[in-house]
Amino acid sequence: MTKAIQILGLIGRAVDYSYSPLIHNKACKILGIPYYYTVFNIADPDLIPDALRGAKALGIAGFNVTIPYKKNVVPFLDELSEEASSIQAVNTIVNRNGRLTGHNTDIAGFAKPLLSYKERITGTTVGIFGGGGAALAAVEAFKQFFLPKEILLFVRDPKKARELLNETGCEAAFPVTIIRQNELEKIRKCSVIVNATPIGTRGRDTEGMTSIIPLDSTVITHDQIVYDMVYNPLVTPLLQAGQRAGAITISGIEMLIGQAERSFTLWTGKQMPVSAVRKALLDEIQQNSAE
Repeated sequence: MTKAIQILGLIGRAVDYSYSPLIHNKACKILGIPYYYTVFNIADPDLIPDALRGAKALGIAGFNVTIPYKKNVVPFLDELSEEASSIQAVNTIVNRNGRLTGHNTDIAGFAKPLLSYKERITGTTVGIFGGGGAALAAVEAFKQFFLPKEILLFVRDPKKARELLNETGCEAAFPVTIIRQNELEKIRKCSVIVNATPIGTRGRDTEGMTSIIPLDSTVITHDQIVYDMVYNPLVTPLLQAGQRAGAITISGIEMLIGQAERSFTLWTGKQMPVSAVRKALLDEIQQNSAE
């Protein structure tokens, strides 16, 4: 008798571009464990409750959650981990005997590639573009791991961002200043610039924008760190702008692998073979880029 394969998946909208299936299926194959990871595109947030009830009924082992549902899933879960509760956003769901627990592995996953720069970040101003769950994870990561002097949150809708911060308590616990997304001159004083929006993603319609900072802008400087959470393509237009300015650049691949490693352990109880997974992922990206 062979063990029944357990299903894992990604909940999102129009996320066929995701490399998460490659990452997790490669890890499961290397370890020889009976899991299979796929994508669940959900067209409307109103379908989230039905999807999660279905997951319980079908015994689906777990999910990642991505744009735009990291906050939508929260009311329909049975329990939240401490880090998910801190920002009321979930990127990982674990199903244990029909009980769904929400976690947020984005926080530690985001922080990991920045840890070697901790001394140059502590006590400075950092900037984050975005007003959703990914941006909140970055805010929480800076708060937990780096203690900057101030966080500037660049958003399209300041009112919505204010409500989000009030709802999660982020602003009360740490100095966060909300700024309109087009006030780019204020980027100059940031030691780190983070893109926590989907702008720049290959194959995704983001209203014609390819970079949160116009490519002809001169606001990025050589002494900054430019961190793009977008991982497809590997070198986004924003990272290209950072490289041209002489800044340190960090690809979203680092966060993708960091959060995936933690999600994998929550689901399977095993350590992800990160080196082999990273090689397979980079090989796939390079092959896709050449096509």
